Amino acid sequence: MALQGPIAVTFEQVFPHGCYVVGEVEKVKDFDASTNNRFVQARDKSTGLPVWQVAVMDADPTLKPAQKTVAVKLLAEDQPIAPPMMAGLPFTPVEFDDITVTPYVNATGRLAYSVRARVMRAPGTGAGKAKPAVREQA
Repeated sequence: MALQGPIAVTFEQVFPHGCYVVGEVEKVKDFDASTNNRFVQARDKSTGLPVWQVAVMDADPTLKPAQKTVAVKLLAEDQPIAPPMMAGLPFTPVEFDDITVTPYVNATGRLAYSVRARVMRAPGTGAGKAKPAVREQA
């Protein structure tokens, strides 16, 4: 089959109703390189960039509660930061650019998808126009 590896998709294909940040941006652990005493952050195999993760809630009203929270992995040299909170909303709306999905079979034998992105931004700032939001290094 000619289709191998990550599949490029648009934000609208993955989250047609939008999504909201519901967790902190965290480093993804490289389970092969880490030990009990030493944490090693995962790096993307094709780009070499560090891998971060953020939990988002899919706003699709037809999803079951267990399907609403999705982990999006972010590829960035520096820790991405979520857009600022919006007044009157309990969660921060967010959009992603340069998204890929990688299908895999999970532990229960069901088809699942790993979602990766290069840019996390506020909605309406324009696909591909926003620079990746990063936390300044001290």
